[in-house]
Amino acid sequence: MPVVPTITLNNDVTIPQLGFGVFQIPEEETTAAVAAALQAGYRSIDTAAAYGNEAGVGRAIAESGVPREELFITTKLWNSDQGYDSALRAFDRSLDALGLSYVDMYLIHWPTPKRGLYLETWKALEQLVADRRVRAAGVSNFQPAHLERLFENSALVPAVNQVELHPGLQQRELRELHAEHGIATEAWSPLAQGALLDDPIITGIAERHGKSPAQAVLRWHLQLGTVVIPKSVTPARIQQNIEVFDFTLSEDEMSAIATLDRGHRTGPHPDNLN
Repeated sequence: MPVVPTITLNNDVTIPQLGFGVFQIPEEETTAAVAAALQAGYRSIDTAAAYGNEAGVGRAIAESGVPREELFITTKLWNSDQGYDSALRAFDRSLDALGLSYVDMYLIHWPTPKRGLYLETWKALEQLVADRRVRAAGVSNFQPAHLERLFENSALVPAVNQVELHPGLQQRELRELHAEHGIATEAWSPLAQGALLDDPIITGIAERHGKSPAQAVLRWHLQLGTVVIPKSVTPARIQQNIEVFDFTLSEDEMSAIATLDRGHRTGPHPDNLN
């Protein structure tokens, strides 16, 4: 079973650098997919209230036999639940669905800037951390301006910002800001939904290492220092995605992938989703 390296967050909590995401996995398929991931060696599972599959994740955890302290479970607060009191209520619902007494990380899913509630929501996450119901508080899809408002209004710096990140959208400015403030960068849609897997640069690198294009891209993420959460419902692909610790991309290969940045998003721009 592969040994997944960990990253130490800014509050000294450690997170596996490679995890398993369950975005767009139907509830009825989630338990089997998470069970396959746990069997393959994943110990970090990323879900969200909006995915509608927290209960499926919870069932897989309960049936796995893996000790809770070996797992790193992340879920996220949906936009309609932003605000102090509503965020706390939403967290309780997520915890009940997961069947857990705490989560390792809780994220504000989107800033929804026009609604203007993410500062108030962040105070709820501060309280959850203080109550030890959340080990690490973070955000998702926050742009530099949204992060700067948090820095100005709270002593608690997000442990993580989970953003769309892949070779076609490399988010350099954001990653630099994260590094400056000790925020870990976590990549969703790390394979750009397959959009770049037939690119000659990616396929050439994969062939040289005897790996798949997806494995080459995941290795690029790891060497960038990002936390990455690929998702699949296919056991063979779930297994393949974790077999990325037995090869290393060269500096030239990393530089070649750096040329693929086109600012291409597979999801909405955070400034426009409200």
